[in-house]
Amino acid sequence: MLTILGFTMIATFLVLIMMKKMSPIAALVLIPALFCVFVGKGAHLGDYVIEGVGNLAPTAAMLMFAIVYFGVMIDVGLFDPIVRGILKFCKADPLRIVVGTALLAAIVSLDGDGSTTFMITVSAMYPLYKRLKMSLVVMTGVAATANGVMNTLPWGGPTARAATALKLDAGDIFVPMIPALAVGLVAVIALSYVLGLRERKRLGVLSLADVLEKEKQETETPGATEVTETETVLVGAGATASGGPGDGKVRFSKTTGGAGSGTDATADATADATDDEEEDDVRLQGLDPNRPTLRPKLYWFNALLTLTLLTAMIMELLPIPVLFLLGAALALSVNFPHIPDQKARLAAHADNVLNVSGMVFAAAVFTGVLQGTGMVDSMAKWLVDGIPDGMGPHMAIVTGVLSLPLTYFMSNDGFYFGVLPVLAEAGAAHGVSPLEIARASLVGQPLHMSSPLVPAVYVLVGMAKVEFGDHTKFVVKWAALTSLVVLGAGILFGII
Repeated sequence: MLTILGFTMIATFLVLIMMKKMSPIAALVLIPALFCVFVGKGAHLGDYVIEGVGNLAPTAAMLMFAIVYFGVMIDVGLFDPIVRGILKFCKADPLRIVVGTALLAAIVSLDGDGSTTFMITVSAMYPLYKRLKMSLVVMTGVAATANGVMNTLPWGGPTARAATALKLDAGDIFVPMIPALAVGLVAVIALSYVLGLRERKRLGVLSLADVLEKEKQETETPGATEVTETETVLVGAGATASGGPGDGKVRFSKTTGGAGSGTDATADATADATDDEEEDDVRLQGLDPNRPTLRPKLYWFNALLTLTLLTAMIMELLPIPVLFLLGAALALSVNFPHIPDQKARLAAHADNVLNVSGMVFAAAVFTGVLQGTGMVDSMAKWLVDGIPDGMGPHMAIVTGVLSLPLTYFMSNDGFYFGVLPVLAEAGAAHGVSPLEIARASLVGQPLHMSSPLVPAVYVLVGMAKVEFGDHTKFVVKWAALTSLVVLGAGILFGII
């Protein structure tokens, strides 16, 4: 009976979330509370929840302060030079642009928020892709896959969910996985290189120097019917560009009508088209270089603080929640010494903090009821009985393979809180450590980030003006391959 109720509770949770009939937080609280009553243990619901909250408090604290910390670092301009450096590195070479997209998405993903990553990446790279007539699905595919690998950071969500669901320390799950994830990131860079070569072969080798020199010659040609004001600013900084017919080059310019430019109607049409392009560029500018939160004089302090924080996390000098709590407090106090400014920064990131931490505490109800009522034990016994004896000792590998389709067709909440505890119990029956199961569960994240159940992917395709179906057709095979590379590296290194 407990087995049936357990699977019914998980199925109800998944269906309601996937059909968007309930928010994840509401479903995590109300559904298990209802099933706890069905089981006949409603009187113990409070005990289950309090125990779960106590276990999950460190994870919630880590997520809260990590989001605040990296949000502040973006606000004060820590990543601005990286964005500008990547744009300079890209020039007008399709190969460099695609590789730069992967690097930028990976670096900005350090904040743990997919929406922020995609907004910054698309803002910086979209004008380059559009003006050079490069494939926009290449940009969305590379960005999503790179973010998927980096999304496994302890404050990114999946690792915290796995730690929450199995009552493990996020650092114990993540730190040993670093070599395998590094291989996955290398695979994304290699993929971007291959895709960039394909784009370069299709478009030809482009050079900004050649483009600007040709523009200079054209502006000096006598009898020209247009006056062209060459913009030496990169497209990513907001310059308008237009493609030359059949020459494989791209002109970075904006034009103004001269004598003999045509009728008023033609001029109006041209002006409208130019306005559309300029509006597009303004909308998709990268990080605003004039935003009031910038702190250029404190750049090296912020860089050193971030490096120290990440080093201390890897070396496990202090628990991760404590490190980010201290880091966020220092970052706010030094960069924004005035209390109103600190309040403004906290308010700016409050939505992300509330959503993520709220989800963690709501999960205390779900995991508490599953564990406290004995549903997990009952379902695990049923699952173990159905697994061939030869497969039991390899439950970590089974979990890694299953994470690809399961995290794509269901939300992270559903997989980590509904399925992972059952897999962990099944693995424990065959002597497989819950830590191995938790690490293996992270393998599917590169594919998960393009799932239709991930809100951030709609930010990505919306800003890039790419149809979701086109993005899916392109990215699924590459993201699945990246996930399998991570799984293979984990097996090779003995992590999984």
